[in-house]
Amino acid sequence: MRQPAVFFGHGSPMNALGGPYGAAWRALGEAIGKPKGVVMISAHWETRGLGVTAQESPETIHDFGNFPRELHQMQYPAPGSPALAARVSALTGAVQTQGWGLDHGTWSVLCHVWPEADVPVVQLSLNRELTARQHYELAKALKPLRDEGIVIAGSGDFVHNLRTWKREDGAEPYAWATGFNEAVKTAFERSDHEALIDWVGLAEDAQLSVPTDEHFLPVLYIAAQQEPGEAVSFFNDRIDGGSISMTGVRIG
Repeated sequence: MRQPAVFFGHGSPMNALGGPYGAAWRALGEAIGKPKGVVMISAHWETRGLGVTAQESPETIHDFGNFPRELHQMQYPAPGSPALAARVSALTGAVQTQGWGLDHGTWSVLCHVWPEADVPVVQLSLNRELTARQHYELAKALKPLRDEGIVIAGSGDFVHNLRTWKREDGAEPYAWATGFNEAVKTAFERSDHEALIDWVGLAEDAQLSVPTDEHFLPVLYIAAQQEPGEAVSFFNDRIDGGSISMTGVRIG
C-alpha cells in the first residue's frame, strides 16, 4: 500500500511528445503500478494562499505559447478526485477549487508515467506567501497519504535557468549547473533536508542554478516525505541545454 514520493525534472513541455526522457518515466510507472491517486505539486501553479484542484475531470491546461500545434492540442484526460482533494484540504488547509486543472508540469510527465490516463490526479498549489522552510513543513502534512495508496509528486527542475539555456543538441552543461545538480543529489542521499531548505548556500553559484525558486520549491515537498534511512534513487540524471536539470528523484 505504501507509495513512493517522486520528483520529476520536467524540462520543456515538448518532452510530452517524445525525446530521451520518456523511457525512464514509463519505467517508473511500470515499477510503481497503479496507485489510488497522485498529489502533484507543480512549478507552474503559484497562488496566494493554498489551493487544491477538486473537479471530477480536470482540464488539460496548455500554459505556454509558441509550440507546435500538436502539443497545444494534446490532452491528458486523467480523472480528478474530489475525495482526495477533500483529504488534502483536511491535512493542509488548502482551499478546494475548480479554477485550475493539470498544467504542463503535471501532464507532460504523467502522459508517459501512466499513458492510459487512468490514475486520479489532484494538484496542490505553491503558496507564494510561504518561505522555503514553511513549504517544507507544510509538505510533512502530506505524509499519511503515502500509506493510503497515494503518490506524492513534485515537478520542476533542480537547475532552471532559461536565460543561459543553449539551443544546440548535446550542449555541454555549465560547471555551475553540474555542481548544483550534484549538491542536490548528495543532500538527498544524506537526508540533509536543511541543506535543501537553505538552497542558496548549497553550492557555489546556486543562484545561477535557481534564479527564481518556483522550479526548485517542489523539491522540498519530496524531501519532506523522506524518512530516516529510506531509499533514494535518481533517474534522467542529465542537464539539458546546459542549464536545465532533468534529474528525477524517487523516495521509497
